[in-house]
Amino acid sequence: MSAPEKKTSPRAVWWLLATVLVVELMDLLDSTIVNVAGPSLEKSLRSSPVGLQWVIGGYALTLGAGLVLGGRLGDRYGRRPMFLFGLVAFTLASLLCAIAPSIETLITFRLVQGVAGAMMLPQGLGILRDNLAPRDLTKALAIFGPVLGLGGVLGPVLGGALVDWDLFGLGWRLVFLVNVPVGLAALVFAWRLVPRGGGTRTLRVDVVGAVFVAAASALLVLPLNEGQAAGWPLWTWLSLSAAALGYVGFALWQRRVVRLDRDPLVTPALFGKPAFTVGLVAVALFFGGLIGTQLVLTFFLQIGQGFTAGQAGLGNLPVALGTAVGGTISGGLLAAKLGRRVLQAGAIVQLAGVAWLWLAVADTTDFTIWRIVPGSAVAGIGSGIVIAAVFNTVLGAVDDDEVGSASGVLSAVQSIGGSVGVAVFSTVFFAGALSGAVTESFRDALVVQAIVIGLFLLISPLFPRRARPDDADLAAGTDATTPADIVDADTTLASAAPASRTAEGSR
Repeated sequence: MSAPEKKTSPRAVWWLLATVLVVELMDLLDSTIVNVAGPSLEKSLRSSPVGLQWVIGGYALTLGAGLVLGGRLGDRYGRRPMFLFGLVAFTLASLLCAIAPSIETLITFRLVQGVAGAMMLPQGLGILRDNLAPRDLTKALAIFGPVLGLGGVLGPVLGGALVDWDLFGLGWRLVFLVNVPVGLAALVFAWRLVPRGGGTRTLRVDVVGAVFVAAASALLVLPLNEGQAAGWPLWTWLSLSAAALGYVGFALWQRRVVRLDRDPLVTPALFGKPAFTVGLVAVALFFGGLIGTQLVLTFFLQIGQGFTAGQAGLGNLPVALGTAVGGTISGGLLAAKLGRRVLQAGAIVQLAGVAWLWLAVADTTDFTIWRIVPGSAVAGIGSGIVIAAVFNTVLGAVDDDEVGSASGVLSAVQSIGGSVGVAVFSTVFFAGALSGAVTESFRDALVVQAIVIGLFLLISPLFPRRARPDDADLAAGTDATTPADIVDADTTLASAAPASRTAEGSR
């Protein structure tokens, strides 16, 4: 396949990169920024813990369920139209979240916001790939990770500061309202800088497959969010069973689409690779546990120790900074040398940090933030080691022509796993916290996290032995990688950035 024509002038290259980065950061900040606003939001709208779980996890649910579809729509209709459409919808949804009068309407707008993000985010790297020369693209990819990592660190801090600032009495609403001026500015630049380019109108989008994924994901998360409050009635177990059947139905449907000589959302052969399938389970476990634990840490600091939102945001810094350090330690080089062993090492370090945290909060008399800093930092370092290597290690199980499809699936599973983590860990925490046993509930959540890490280690011998080459090398090369592959790889890059949305949750 011939390389796409480069339409962006040298002077506009870095403005285009800045625009794409701002949009990626807007989503990332919106994922992490909401966590510290949770207790304030819950009090303001008189919400139950279940409502708060939906506000935080619902966004990740619709984002994950729509990522692969968003990439395919960009292939068919063009990346510029889908990028602009997603950006407009995301900005509008942010405004609607900011003015939501009730928890029910806020949840609805958060779900819409996730769909908008799913339409917008997969286009970013594809736009750069189509319009930057290989040398400029390599430089651009080198900037992506650190910038997104910085966004992960700043998200909780900025969110807490906005809530504490309480400008014009808006409180938690500022967390969403901040997206509006940023989104409008990004829209102006994107309209001027993103070149027009036609999609492949002959490409048929598998809408039925997308419905399968969305329905199965909803059936999975719904009972996890509502089950405890409802007393785990029969419908919750039926819903979980239907979710499993829905995912199986999706895999079977993808095989049928291929037999009909149509374009599937996901390459069906992926589901026949045991190492990749195990990798999907591992990604869901890891990010579900990571995101869920970080969320209940925020709840513990605010509800249990009386921290303000701003103080709780700063309390998350040891984890975020530790994740950045761990990602630097791991990196592509170490992962390439050690393969799956780097994931095992990272999980063991993370487990040590969780155990340290569990011991540190055994007695919260005269509690200060410094008591949890060492354990949080160690857990963050372990998380960063895994985050930097997990995607490329799991992708070691797939063939070259399957990388794009596999990347999209991994990113979707990461996001949906985060939503499940929010539901499960919030349920564990609030089971005791509502009766006043906040510290005990936090320690229970840490035990659950230890079990999750143990399961991750248990299945780790089934991971591919070696990681794939870094996606940046593939994107900058002159191989036969298709635009769809590069689009899907965008979500992988964003997901693997140390201390990004994966480090703080929500999503």
